[in-house]
Amino acid sequence: MTLRNLFLQHVAQTSDMPLALEVKNATGIYISDVSGKVYLDLISGIGVSSLGHCHPAVVKAIQQQAQQYMHTMVYGEHIQQPQVALAALLSSVLPENLNSIYFTNSGAEATEGAMKLAKRFTGRKEFIAFENSYHGSTQGALSLMNNKYFTDAFQPLLPDVKFIRFNNLDDLNWITESTAAVFFELVKAENGVLLADKNFVLALRERCFKTGTLLVLDEIQTGMGRTGKLFCFERFDIVPDVLLLGKAFGAGLPLAAFIADKKIMQTLSYEPVLGHITTFGGNPVCCAAAFAGLKFLLENNELMNVCHREDLMINRLKHPLIKRFRSFGLIAAIELEDFKTMKLAMDKCKEKGVLTDWFLFADNCLRIAPPLIITQKELNQAIDVILQSLDEIVK
Repeated sequence: MTLRNLFLQHVAQTSDMPLALEVKNATGIYISDVSGKVYLDLISGIGVSSLGHCHPAVVKAIQQQAQQYMHTMVYGEHIQQPQVALAALLSSVLPENLNSIYFTNSGAEATEGAMKLAKRFTGRKEFIAFENSYHGSTQGALSLMNNKYFTDAFQPLLPDVKFIRFNNLDDLNWITESTAAVFFELVKAENGVLLADKNFVLALRERCFKTGTLLVLDEIQTGMGRTGKLFCFERFDIVPDVLLLGKAFGAGLPLAAFIADKKIMQTLSYEPVLGHITTFGGNPVCCAAAFAGLKFLLENNELMNVCHREDLMINRLKHPLIKRFRSFGLIAAIELEDFKTMKLAMDKCKEKGVLTDWFLFADNCLRIAPPLIITQKELNQAIDVILQSLDEIVK
């Protein structure tokens, strides 16, 4: 049987139209398939490979750590240098109250941990999330989603979750002394890059302070430089009580985290002891990769380039078929008429060697989230392909 047939037979499928791209290798912003065709990657594995594929510094860190030790025991009694080094470096670039890092395997698990942390610290049961928000697909994280298409098949989900409207000041009154936490995305990525209004964000932060509610910012997609700052909340002049990181955080390996003040995080250590545990969270090889990735971001000007590249997209991505273009740094949505048009554009781009994608709650939008290391020349080449593809659809 071919590799493709084995893939379709034995690897669990989540849709009836997988891209089925047979990957041979990937370097920088390019992916090559088994036929030798080279693709320019505009989606970075949904924002994971933000430093490109097989970044030399990350690969070196992985190789060196794998030769020393891989898994011994993570959340137990063992002190592991890569985990400690990453936690210390990350804490040094975060606000003072975000000083305790709980490493997890995925963004959804970070969401789950933050939900338990909020319940344990506040003694409250209620959560508030936003309409059409996305924080992961596990049971708890899925409970923070109100889109019936994605949730109805898995009912019942967690009770005591309320949904309010994005950027609606009146709805902040739903946050009360009964609310354990509000889960919030500053950029609603899966809605096609919808941006929070700064006045709304400031009012939300104040309402959470007033009611003793933890404000949990989900930066699983926007963290690690994607929006031009290391963390998106820096562009809104607020500080969360709990921060969620994932995707690009592991620099290509599976790693995520929920982060809070030590006095909050300590509540998971007693009554009961081992209040939240994970076998692989903070794996030393993953932490070594993440440390190398974070160090590279801090020592290079990739964050400065993000805004320049965004300006290039804003100036060039204009076409009769493009209804709107929304971006915040190097995460962008090209809004087209409908799913059919989007899928045609996506397929034509792939034929021409450019990989794009779409969004859960905005299937008429092309997703653009290239590695942060993409050059102006490479981005111009990708934009040329997108515009040519749209021209062909018109014809």
